[in-house]
Amino acid sequence: MNKIYQVYQVSDSTGEALDRIFLAIKAQFLDFECKTIHYSFTRTTNQIDKIITKCKEEKNVIILYTIVDKDLSKSLAVKCKENNIPCFEILGNIISDFSKLLKKEAIRKPGGQHVLDEEYYKRIEAVQFTMSHDDGKIISDIGKSDIVLVGISRTSKTPTSIYLANRGYKTCNIPIIPNKELSEQVIKNSEKVCTIGLICDPIRLADVRKNRVQFLHEDRPKDYVDEKQISNELDNSKKLFKKYNWPTIDVTRKSVEETAASIIKIFDILNTK
Repeated sequence: MNKIYQVYQVSDSTGEALDRIFLAIKAQFLDFECKTIHYSFTRTTNQIDKIITKCKEEKNVIILYTIVDKDLSKSLAVKCKENNIPCFEILGNIISDFSKLLKKEAIRKPGGQHVLDEEYYKRIEAVQFTMSHDDGKIISDIGKSDIVLVGISRTSKTPTSIYLANRGYKTCNIPIIPNKELSEQVIKNSEKVCTIGLICDPIRLADVRKNRVQFLHEDRPKDYVDEKQISNELDNSKKLFKKYNWPTIDVTRKSVEETAASIIKIFDILNTK
């Protein structure tokens, strides 16, 4: 029986960055069973002492931490060593190395990435824009988009759009509806705005559609989940993408994050021309 580790994530801010880093680490190890315990906004020695006390009561504890205050970070490291608790500082060395390279002292401000700056408000604006332009709701101002995603139903347009919005990209997603022409406005706009077509394996797509119909009790035509009809829809969408020379991404085996990364790469390439 594999050990079940208790992974304590200790952060002086929200812990979001630490959580993402740990997920990336965890993905590299098969059969790594663990329970994750989050300690956000840890900024005092009293909080550190309580965490150490709790750790001493558990077995197979690992501590991952991001604390930019040097004294507090050192205090945690020393106490972990005294109690034989494995601990790993995630950002400390990187910040120190950057400080040496830039010949500048880091401000050591907890949660510095969450400052309400221009970039933050840009992301909020992108999310609002993307939500209001979901599924082709509004196309009158499609020219304000950074990215336009086009594809048949259930090709991950909405979740990918929302992810891109959280990265600061205003994103419209436009559905291709059988027996209905794509808006001329979308086609003309694609000459100026990064427009990308999304496709998927028809068998996979049929399963996704069936599950959605059953789960949400949607009233859909039988053709909606028919594999042959889906193949026809995909073929027509591919012809459309080829006709207008739109880059195409197959989302079949891609996570939303992977699809978004490919889109951002295409966006960057098109914007450097």
